[in-house]
Amino acid sequence: QKTCDHIRAGKHSSELFCDAAIDFLRSRTGGQPFFMYVSFMAPHDPRTMPEEYLAMYDPERISLPGNFLPEHPFDNGELRVRDELLAAFPRTPEEVRRHIAAYYAMITHADAQMGRVLAALDEAGCAENTIIVFAGDNGLAVGRHGLMGKQNMFEHSVRVPLIACGPGLPKNQRIDAPVYLQDIMPTTLELAGVERPGHVRFKSLLPLIDGRQTRSYDAIYGAYMDLQRMVIDGKFKLIWYPKLDRYLLFNLKKDPQELHDLSENERYAKRMERMKASLLALQEQMDDPLLKTSPEEQGRAGTSGSLG
Repeated sequence: QKTCDHIRAGKHSSELFCDAAIDFLRSRTGGQPFFMYVSFMAPHDPRTMPEEYLAMYDPERISLPGNFLPEHPFDNGELRVRDELLAAFPRTPEEVRRHIAAYYAMITHADAQMGRVLAALDEAGCAENTIIVFAGDNGLAVGRHGLMGKQNMFEHSVRVPLIACGPGLPKNQRIDAPVYLQDIMPTTLELAGVERPGHVRFKSLLPLIDGRQTRSYDAIYGAYMDLQRMVIDGKFKLIWYPKLDRYLLFNLKKDPQELHDLSENERYAKRMERMKASLLALQEQMDDPLLKTSPEEQGRAGTSGSLG
């Protein structure tokens, strides 16, 4: 039986990817420009890491998240898949603490490998003239809202790390404007002096970074299969479950952990209508395939369906 070259028994994937990145940096000659994309699998499940990293986190000393729930209040269409099956129903505080400890341990191990890549970049003499962008996959819920995985539209899963540093970029600056991860591509093209292709819809982050703009998008759209849709418009977020025609509305500024659904509060009736209209406009702009199905099959944003 032939073994794939990239598989080495006993070595973690994060270490393999780090080793490959370091080999690339050390093999460069002539100081030619380069683009390197290092895509770690961690902290994806299955959550495995060297024992010494797991030993760093005692589950009994882990705090439960403020939005921990034993179970999600309703079936969001993805309650029996992948990560959701890693813990029993209902979730218990003890089991969630164990999962969080393992999650932290795997993140810490991945962080150590990224540190090795940065050290190799410095060793190669490239640290001062290289743009570094760090971004993450959607986050695991690990007990928040009664969920374990990332198949949801809550903030703990749709908000991801995005950090950039390098020549020409300001230090210690935080920008709160909502953006898409796909904005990284036109950003790196602009930094490299390469024209953005005409078909690219996403936008460079540089106008936000240098203060020319305070926002790139009026609203941010999110979609997961045919089960969930989301729009963030200012400080409010609307989540729609098409198969249920059910909505959740949150004020992210006042309720960052999304504990208080405002969708049935009469005071927010006009806000609900504006958010539904914003969601529908973005669905049309993104050519959402849900719009091609019949109302009987999916419902439609802006209809007078049952609200959450």
